[in-house]
Amino acid sequence: MKTLIKNANIITPYEIIMSSNLKIENGKILNIFDKEAFNEKSYDEVIDAEGKYLSPGFMDIHNHGNFGHDAMEGTKEALNTIANFHIKNGVTSFLATVMTEHPIKIRKAIENVRNYIEDRDNNANIRSQVLGIYLEGPYFSMEKKGAQPPEFIKSPDLVEIKEYVSLSNNNIKVVALAPELEGAEEVIEYLREKNITISAGHTNGTFEQIKKAIDLGVTQSTHLYNGMRAFSHREPGVLGAVLTDERVLCEMIADGIHVHPAAMNLAVKAKGKDNIILISDSMMATGLKDGKYSLGGQEVYVKNNAARLRDGTLAGSTLTLNRAVYNMVHLVNVDLKDAVRMASLNSAKAIRVDDKKGSIEVGKDADLIIFDDDLKIEKAIVGGRLRKLIPE
Repeated sequence: MKTLIKNANIITPYEIIMSSNLKIENGKILNIFDKEAFNEKSYDEVIDAEGKYLSPGFMDIHNHGNFGHDAMEGTKEALNTIANFHIKNGVTSFLATVMTEHPIKIRKAIENVRNYIEDRDNNANIRSQVLGIYLEGPYFSMEKKGAQPPEFIKSPDLVEIKEYVSLSNNNIKVVALAPELEGAEEVIEYLREKNITISAGHTNGTFEQIKKAIDLGVTQSTHLYNGMRAFSHREPGVLGAVLTDERVLCEMIADGIHVHPAAMNLAVKAKGKDNIILISDSMMATGLKDGKYSLGGQEVYVKNNAARLRDGTLAGSTLTLNRAVYNMVHLVNVDLKDAVRMASLNSAKAIRVDDKKGSIEVGKDADLIIFDDDLKIEKAIVGGRLRKLIPE
């Protein structure tokens, strides 16, 4: 199938090409051109971008759910709903987050995501693509547990993590853990051998402990500033380690609630455009009204877009990734092309799929979105095919 997208401002990793056109064939990006003559009749489908932006689809590698559902439900219906809501907000691919819970629930959620990915009938009618699993816990520091249920937090267990990886059929792409805990080193070494991204998360580690973990194979930090030891000029802690080490990519929740815009700006100055990953960390209330919801079996109260446990602890977010990109542009003054990179190419790099996804480059998968100046998603293309934006 051949598709033409015409009259678009195309966001590549290097520039925004104004008033240009893009060819898609068999689900891949074939060519980008501006002045070349073309015959629309030679295409199976022509999409007019009407002068709006054409961008790589966003990739949300850390999110729990949205629109009333959570990946921990362990059902196909939940993942369908989550995927439908994602595509409406420009996310063409994502990782389903499995969080700290009873091991039986963790296994059920992992198995469900594996089955969902392997279901050929489902993949034939792709919404937003599920690329794998983000395992957030249960190997965390009790001091920095955040909204992770404390009764299930434990030290890293090599036997258990091997079981989870096997159960997932190698679909676990990221494991977040506290590297300072007993047993963490052997788990990090195992995950590195399996080519699974290791993220320092919910950790009270010292600067030296985190630097050692980076040497062992940690390449990412989970929701920067949140769930980690605070910075001190005498003990820089987790922040000092991840912000100053170029081997580490840093996730960030750019909602203006989890992180102050000045702190976002500091992170961008420290890490540059290539090492910030925008995530939503969204929970089931995303896209719905204020009220009472749940996360990890705990009651969560949402008021004015902030999701908190009863004690006031932030419990995920109600952020969407298109809004995160908007916030980086308008709250932090990041160039649009760089903010888009933080929600697409950097995410793809983190889970090692940047050879085929995450940017508009010839030969890559045609996972694309069209949006206006306010980051309102007009159209989404997944695998070269135009996808319906499921209404609320």
